Amino acid sequence: MKPKYLDNKLVFLAGATGSVGSAIMEYLLKNYPTVKIRASCRQTEPFIKHARVEYVRGDLRLREDCRRIVKGCDCAIMAASHSGGSKIMTSEPWKFINDNIFMNTQMLESFYFENVKRVIYIGTATVYQSFEGYIKEDELDMNKDPHSAYLGVAWISRFIEKLCRFWNEKAGMETICVRASNIFGPYASFNPSTSYFVPAIIRKASDKMDPFEVWGSPDVTRDVLYSEDFARAIIMLLDNDKIKFDAFNIGSGIKTTVGDVVTWSLEHARHKPSKINYDLSKPTTIKFRALDISKIKKILNWQPEYTISQGIKKTVDWWMENKSSWSK
Repeated sequence: MKPKYLDNKLVFLAGATGSVGSAIMEYLLKNYPTVKIRASCRQTEPFIKHARVEYVRGDLRLREDCRRIVKGCDCAIMAASHSGGSKIMTSEPWKFINDNIFMNTQMLESFYFENVKRVIYIGTATVYQSFEGYIKEDELDMNKDPHSAYLGVAWISRFIEKLCRFWNEKAGMETICVRASNIFGPYASFNPSTSYFVPAIIRKASDKMDPFEVWGSPDVTRDVLYSEDFARAIIMLLDNDKIKFDAFNIGSGIKTTVGDVVTWSLEHARHKPSKINYDLSKPTTIKFRALDISKIKKILNWQPEYTISQGIKKTVDWWMENKSSWSK
């Protein structure tokens, strides 16, 4: 078998206790038996224990902590972020500003000074200007603002993408930027005040809410992707060292409405409420947006393996089994 770039590498994983980070960790451990992982954690206690995983505590907003915890690593995945759903994005948008700027700028600088050669930055598809429909990577127009609902978090992600380009062009560090769709799966936040819309709906279905209350219109359309599929895409990008600098959309590439998510969540939670109420007064953002994922399909031959319904079933099953102990 042809050796892989990641064979015998030490991978630094920021945000290892989040939904995305934990999916990446599990995928690496399952598919790369010689890889070791150094995982950062700050508040959430580690819940995936493995002989090839070393957990380190540190504040990624502090240069000295970043330098200490990335020392000796070969490559890195920046999956740490301060984020939330449309409720908190609308009511307290400033919460996403400083922490995300500090974490990502300090990490990138530390990677360079500690000789980390290859880095993936997991950003967000909110970087794109207002649009409806599908959008490709090269259609990002920096001369147009993102949608007003994402103004802060989107400009931060645009800024970090530019920093990744800077470190690549001026210092030779290999940096890959990912524009992620709505990722859902196990280990997510299911807290009603902070969660994204998919885990929020799954929790309500699992709790047998009746009448069933949903924020926003059933026709709002998003690009959502199960976390295991996302993790596989991230590792395929990291493992392909022919890519020195680039940006990739990662999503399902298909339309999923809020109504679809409600239907599948209720079906897999075996709940038949007497009534479903869509509250149109609650915060929503853009009616329809999705990612064109033809680039990553062409370059890496990647595409999702799970349907959205299958991903929701796996997430419902996980939540039903873990909701009594999962407090995030």
